[in-house]
Amino acid sequence: MDTTHPAHPTHPLDRPVWATLVGPHRHLAEGQGLARRYAEDVNLFADTLDDGPQAQSALVALVQPGQTIALLRAAEIAVPAGLRVTRQAPGVQMVATRDLQGEANADEVVDLGEDDAPDMLALARLTEPGPFLARTHAMGGFVGIRRGGRLLAMAGERLRPPGYVEVSGVCTHPDARGQGLARRLSAVVAARIQARGEQPFLHAWQTNAPAISLYESLGFRLRTRVQVAMLENLAGG
Repeated sequence: MDTTHPAHPTHPLDRPVWATLVGPHRHLAEGQGLARRYAEDVNLFADTLDDGPQAQSALVALVQPGQTIALLRAAEIAVPAGLRVTRQAPGVQMVATRDLQGEANADEVVDLGEDDAPDMLALARLTEPGPFLARTHAMGGFVGIRRGGRLLAMAGERLRPPGYVEVSGVCTHPDARGQGLARRLSAVVAARIQARGEQPFLHAWQTNAPAISLYESLGFRLRTRVQVAMLENLAGG
């Protein structure tokens, strides 16, 4: 287990947003050079190559007045001049430590796509699994469980640092909780990632004991603690 917080990341998971935006998700990114962010309708995440003054200034330039971005790092977050913190909280980063391909139960599980986007957004707004916007589903494959036409649970892929894929967007409608749907869908997503030869990982709020317990039951283990900060352009108010 790596619980260090290096000043300069030595592993793609130390700064997973940056590693993704300059890699597999370049087509979803805005900005170039030292700072990048997701398109405004895809996600709130942004990051920089490092914490140097040029990178910090480049990040501020990507945030319009009134806009909010999110930073996620395995290190303390340096807030650039011109942005202010509206929310900050610690989280955990976990990686899969066992093969889930043989135990993923795909009963009722369906692939979700563009036609399902409105239902996915509605479920995410109801349950708040993390930043989920109109085009968040474009970040990776999503699966769900429908009953009677209603989308009751979903899970999918989000960040993609080289060699890794994040299990994210895991949520269950209040009417269907307690049935193990989140666990089942998380296992299916993780198994698909492993089948491609990549390593599943995920994030959870440090205070979300039920979620952490669920992921531990699937064989995910703590890699490091992370910081998550929501930053707003000071000109927004």
